[in-house]
Amino acid sequence: MPAEYADTASAAYRAALQVVESVEPRIAAATRKELADQRDSLKLIASENYASPAVLLTMGSWLSDKYAEGTIGHRFYAGCQNVDTVESVAAEHARELFGAPYAYVQPHSGIDANLVAYWAILATRVEAPGLAEAGVKHVNNLSEDDWEALRHKLGNQRLLGMSLDAGGHLTHGFRPNISGKMFHQRSYGTHPDTELLDYDKVAAAAREFKPLILVAGYSAYPRRINFATMREIADEVGATLMVDMAHFAGLVAGKVFTGDEDPVPHAHVTTTTTHKSLRGPRGGLILAQPEYADAVDKGCPMVLGGPLAHVMAAKAVALAEARQPAFQTYAQQVADNAKALAEGFLTRGARLVTGGTDNHIVLLDVTSFGLTGRQAESALLDAGVVTNRNSIPVDPNGAWYTSGIRFGTPALTSRGFGPDDFDRVAELVVDVLKNTTAEGTSKAKYTLADGTAERVRAASAELLDANPLYPGLSV
Repeated sequence: MPAEYADTASAAYRAALQVVESVEPRIAAATRKELADQRDSLKLIASENYASPAVLLTMGSWLSDKYAEGTIGHRFYAGCQNVDTVESVAAEHARELFGAPYAYVQPHSGIDANLVAYWAILATRVEAPGLAEAGVKHVNNLSEDDWEALRHKLGNQRLLGMSLDAGGHLTHGFRPNISGKMFHQRSYGTHPDTELLDYDKVAAAAREFKPLILVAGYSAYPRRINFATMREIADEVGATLMVDMAHFAGLVAGKVFTGDEDPVPHAHVTTTTTHKSLRGPRGGLILAQPEYADAVDKGCPMVLGGPLAHVMAAKAVALAEARQPAFQTYAQQVADNAKALAEGFLTRGARLVTGGTDNHIVLLDVTSFGLTGRQAESALLDAGVVTNRNSIPVDPNGAWYTSGIRFGTPALTSRGFGPDDFDRVAELVVDVLKNTTAEGTSKAKYTLADGTAERVRAASAELLDANPLYPGLSV
């Protein structure tokens, strides 16, 4: 961060926090403490990152005060001309960055983006044709009996997505999520020996199940996907291919994933978050082929509440940043660092799901240390290493306690960590896990050997001090 930029950002944050402090000092204190905590910990959660001061400051504005249901040029409230500008700029950057014909920047989160996408696909594939067949030109002309029949039809469609233990996401059709209640769902997994995606088995499942929607993408699969092959499978069975790239959007934007590994040219609809590897504000985004654009545009008020104009503005800033050459350098470093972290684990005898990584995720099987994921997560946190427990394929400990720890490299890469630093991180993680013992038969209780947390925190401090977070920023 250039000194002049850091000084300007520092002045802005100090002034903002002083205003907050005058009303509720506890919130100002918690905000300052969060920055201090993030500066002092090894953040390895794959779904987290650090947004730039420009992105963060954009969210703290009077754009937050404006209601703007609808979409650009077609709002249900007056006085939305500035929101139209914000949304237009954000969508323009998204289209240019990802090479997409259409972009929708209103979703508040990745879950919201997926929900809008599902309903848009249902509306395009099921509702609109069904109405046309019935001779109905507008839904207002439907009788209650017609609506009942349509509701049944919409809720009886099939969705095929990656299983949760193989690395899929809750929004890919699992019962605890609304997607699992909307669809008749089935999952595809990975090969039992390699733990890699088996395209032949995906194709066989699609032929047998005949889904309306084939979902590709992941939240904990440490490999790349051939989206051209997934599109061929979808086309063969007449399915819409929807790709959830929430985790790896930054690698797509940064041109690490290109050709068949870039989902946007191959998917009918692509969803993502704007934080994680994309390094923007917390929010969602949808990219789509033109035939789905009208239905996606109805996301608000169909599914979403009023769009968050201040967050859309921050998305525009983050997407503009991602269009700079420096972002491609960053994205490649994220992938290189993940390989270094994986190699660091392997050379120290740890077992990784799929045996390694070629994206930003490393998934460590902690059962070889005699631990559950929950025990490992807690012990690492005691030592200042922030991670999250995660299921592994055919997980014996289930989705709550789990048998794995998921690591991601985007956040520490944003701080400037390189391959040697991540090798050292692997060494520290293994140190913690080797010195953690499960208590009895409990899947949650553990004992961390005396001195381990202090030793690891001291070593981590050296890495963190050499790669400061928001260097020069003082609040």
